[in-house]
This record gives sequence, C-alpha cells and structure tokens, in this order.
Amino acid sequence: MTNELCLDILGTSFTITADADAEYLEKVLAQYQAAVKNTQKISGITSPLNIAILTGFLLCDEFNKIKQQLDELSSSGEAEDNWEKQEVEERTVRLIAKLEQALNLFSNEKHI
Repeated sequence: MTNELCLDILGTSFTITADADAEYLEKVLAQYQAAVKNTQKISGITSPLNIAILTGFLLCDEFNKIKQQLDELSSSGEAEDNWEKQEVEERTVRLIAKLEQALNLFSNEKHI
C-alpha cells in the first residue's frame, strides 16, 4: 500500500510517497519532529539545514549504539531469536534511508 505524507519541518514543506501504513508514517514523522526539537534545544543551532543534518547524525548514532547492543547480546548468547534481531536491523536501515532521502529533499529544496 502506498501512502502520501506531507512533511512540514523547519519551515519546509513537501510530500513524500512511501510503501507504509499512514498511521506508521505519522508515527515516524512525530518521532522525527521530536528529534528535531530536541536537537534545537540541546544545540542552540538556528539554521534549519544544520539542525536537520545534526538530527540525522544523532539518529544514526542512536541506531549504531542499538545495533552494537544487539550484537553484544547476540555474541553473548543472550539473544533468543536471531530473526527478530535481523528484523530490527532491517527496519532501522530502512528508517535511515528514509531520513537520508528526506534530508536530500530538504537540502535540494533549499537550493532551488
């Protein structure tokens, strides 16, 4: 199922099309908006592009820390189901790809 989502972040609006449930897309958008607000609060940065880039970086950092924890659990034998670990990793990689796509769109629109 393909859904459209209107993004309005840091003064820039655009619509994306994604193969995901509308409710899920809204949830991801809300999480990203919260991450952007947190980045603004902790950094004091005012440039929308810099905020978006730093937010993406911080989310990738969080992803890598979670991945490292999963790897440690797996190597210590504490992980019960390798399939679940792979599913989490795949979903996280897809999220990062979507964030990169959104950042590229944001960056491209700022240069137009």
